[in-house]
Amino acid sequence: MPTPPPRPPKVLRTPRPTDRPAPSLDDVDRAIVAALQADGRMPNSELARRVGVAESTCSARLRALRERGVIRGIHADVDLTALGRPIQAMVALRFAGHVRANLEAFRAAVVEVPGVIAAYHVSGATDYLVHVSAESADALRDLVLDELTSRGGVVHAETSLIFDSVRAARG
Repeated sequence: MPTPPPRPPKVLRTPRPTDRPAPSLDDVDRAIVAALQADGRMPNSELARRVGVAESTCSARLRALRERGVIRGIHADVDLTALGRPIQAMVALRFAGHVRANLEAFRAAVVEVPGVIAAYHVSGATDYLVHVSAESADALRDLVLDELTSRGGVVHAETSLIFDSVRAARG
């Protein structure tokens, strides 16, 4: 009996606006989301108090927000320098011919590359922006050359070091 082909890795993809209609959120849902963006570890009792609803209501609302895909997860904000990866960069990649197979293969593979924080398929002259971190300039160079520009269809890469970053207030 022939061996079935291997399954492609799961890729977490941010849904495109056309994938599904935006869920309707009321003021309570928005308040829950804002509070969790500020502190994702907040216990339900504190979340309910801040939002001004009963704990059971808050728990049910939170469950519904997860089921509807509004809240996709709670994540740690990690200090990459403390992890020994102080260098961050954005790598702009351009593909030849915009061959769908090359773009899809890249999307599936890039999430498995150590040092890749996120990848964004964008419009304009650049096809992908890849946010990476590395332990040194040499490691960054190797990541770009060995893991990104060597992928099928990639014809140009431009690496920009990140000196500082800020995050927008949530809400």
